[in-house]
Amino acid sequence: MRGAGIAVLAALMFVARAFGQDVEKEQEPAAIIELGAAGQWALTHGTPSYGPNFAVEVTPIKDWLEIEAGVTPSFSRGQTEWDTDLILKKPYDLSKTTEFMFGVGPEWAHSITGGKSADSIAGEAALDFMFWPWPKRRFGWYLEPTYGYNFGSGHEQSMSLSIDLLIAIPKRR
Repeated sequence: MRGAGIAVLAALMFVARAFGQDVEKEQEPAAIIELGAAGQWALTHGTPSYGPNFAVEVTPIKDWLEIEAGVTPSFSRGQTEWDTDLILKKPYDLSKTTEFMFGVGPEWAHSITGGKSADSIAGEAALDFMFWPWPKRRFGWYLEPTYGYNFGSGHEQSMSLSIDLLIAIPKRR
């Protein structure tokens, strides 16, 4: 599970380095680290779950494509779930300090309930609101509500909300 997540993050960093070369003065960061908390609520059945959130976002095509790979361990009574996702997003600048993105992508869920584990694939749609309070955009925060549809048995549907700190990793010159 962790090996697959690390491989995805390494591949994203390679893609960003290969395609993210911009000659403009205001360069995109090499990556944006997202650290925070998430809550998930099942729409069909189940109990709410909460946990930390970690993601890395890269911009291979400025103003057109951002790719986010993340992992969220969620905990609820009697169950632990590790969600790993890869979201492709279209960015929109709403102002100098606010960005909006819409994204979709696959999600892999690994659940452990009562000592038994199960894996499933899901689809996810996300609305991403990034807020950069300082002009250099080194630190910020974001709010990301998502909708998930699990393709496994039961076809669970869920809503989740992430609130994270943004840390921009500058490109080397």
